[in-house]
Amino acid sequence: MTLDENWFSEICSERGSAFSLKITEKLHTEQSEFQYIEIFQTETFGKLMVIDGFTMLSSFDNFLYHEMLAHPALFIHDAPQKVLIIGGGDCGTLREVLKHDSVKEAHQVDIDECVTRISEKFFPELCTSNNDARASLHFDDGIKWVKNAKAGEYDLIIIDSTDPVGPAEGLFTEKFYRDCHHALGDNGILVQQSESPLFHMGIIKPIRDAMYSAGFPSQLTINFPQCIYPSGWWSATLSGKNKVALEKFREQDVDQRSFETRYYNSAIHRAAMAQPEFMLRELEMRDEK
Repeated sequence: MTLDENWFSEICSERGSAFSLKITEKLHTEQSEFQYIEIFQTETFGKLMVIDGFTMLSSFDNFLYHEMLAHPALFIHDAPQKVLIIGGGDCGTLREVLKHDSVKEAHQVDIDECVTRISEKFFPELCTSNNDARASLHFDDGIKWVKNAKAGEYDLIIIDSTDPVGPAEGLFTEKFYRDCHHALGDNGILVQQSESPLFHMGIIKPIRDAMYSAGFPSQLTINFPQCIYPSGWWSATLSGKNKVALEKFREQDVDQRSFETRYYNSAIHRAAMAQPEFMLRELEMRDEK
């Protein structure tokens, strides 16, 4: 919602907080079949995408999210070749995935084609890999796509979704994670954006529980800043099939990577795995059940 004509504000009512950006122009509005999409020009954060009143990304800070959703898991896996992205219609995660030469195929499945077409117009820097020969864009139901996948078809599945409400709600369930487990090959890794550790432990804990119950024996929640999202602190939760050692990664390959990043490096990777005391206490509760 807007506080006045010069500001956009996303209010997090359950925490009595809000994040606001000064806007200079509304560039686009569109009601798709699934959601209401707005694009604003802001004074200091570049362009801003808002879906159903919630901030999705800005030109200024999206690299934090996209890099951390993609690179940690890709460098944990020994040799990722086939990657599935569920959601991710802005194509920023796809761009990061395809920076890895080992990746031979990347399939992106987003239910709303409008998000991608709008991103191509207003965030072209995120869509530079859309025409990569290894990329396949599918506008379909991600839940059904995973359910219909062949056993062991993918090395990584990245769930780059909106909050667990509306069309994305089914992406946070044990049933869906079981289908992901089936679709992942030996040593496959599942990645789920998992909200704010400070505000949303009530979401992170059920995600980890559901992944564990779905057959993933190991989980790791990594932390990173994301200033346009509630609390400014975000996370992704990784689950490994067949007891993948998620705490180990190809550190030398990170240091010798052939592509540029703006946030991610080996030191950031190590730091992102560190858990504050309140998270350790909360997350150990599942292990003690």
